[in-house]
Amino acid sequence: MTTKATPPSTEQAPTGDRLQKILAQAGIASRRKAEEIILEGRVQVNGTTITTLGTRHDITKDHIRVDGKLLQGPEQQRYYMLNKPRGYVTTLDDPQHRPTVMQLMAKQKSGPHGDNVRLYPVGRLDYLSEGLLLMTNDGNLANALSKAAAGVEKTYLVKVSGVPPASGLDQIRRGIMIDRGRLDEVRSGRRDRIITAPAKLELVRGGDNPWYELTLIEGRNRQLRKMFEEIGHHVEKIRRIGYGALRLDIPPGEFRELTLGEVMALDRAAKGKKVVPKAKLPEYAQLKAPVKKRSAPPRRTFASKSRPSR
Repeated sequence: MTTKATPPSTEQAPTGDRLQKILAQAGIASRRKAEEIILEGRVQVNGTTITTLGTRHDITKDHIRVDGKLLQGPEQQRYYMLNKPRGYVTTLDDPQHRPTVMQLMAKQKSGPHGDNVRLYPVGRLDYLSEGLLLMTNDGNLANALSKAAAGVEKTYLVKVSGVPPASGLDQIRRGIMIDRGRLDEVRSGRRDRIITAPAKLELVRGGDNPWYELTLIEGRNRQLRKMFEEIGHHVEKIRRIGYGALRLDIPPGEFRELTLGEVMALDRAAKGKKVVPKAKLPEYAQLKAPVKKRSAPPRRTFASKSRPSR
């Protein structure tokens, strides 16, 4: 008995990118929001409304419109360093109406088609922290930098209330047990605890409230504050001065576009490769010299003001 050979399928697998990815790359919205836009029937491909997720298309061949506006392809990728001041939140929008880092980036450059690019912060700095924050629309690089496995070094200047003991500082260097997640989270009737990765730590300025330079390869929720709280000391100030090979070199509230070399260095760091920052720290990555108190002039007494007797 002979069997007939099955003829090869003439159907080709769909090519191109998923529609929600195309919308995200064009700067229309995040990928999740782009899915909502598709499901709402606001996207047309070659004149046909698409309401199904996962369809694939080619931006170079297909005419894709969102709310009637023709897409011109992926927006140009942008990379910025921002010096975040205290009192700003690292979110796109804040329900408490506090100032956000997006307001600082309001003067961002326009994309290749005249539209302002949609920037997102890489990681977070809390409301009271300041310093180096990366802003980009390159989702792939942002995700790679944020993965703990990459081990990208982040360097901070930290001011502590009181003088921690040497034993406590050694704990931080080796790795210290802290609460995972937010302080008010309790799971299975107990706090979820985790040990931090080893950290580099050295004294920058002594005194009753010393400053330390501390380098982490992870970025857990309020990690620096929790680490010092575990050894009985409150953190008064935090300033991030380094991210990979980058060092903070702009005034508070200002931003600048990264050079091609700096972007390449970030990409290397995200892949776990070694990067070396410049030996000399820029001005804004250093502590300012403490202001010396001026000695008050001697007070004039009533006798000194009185006129000499004749």
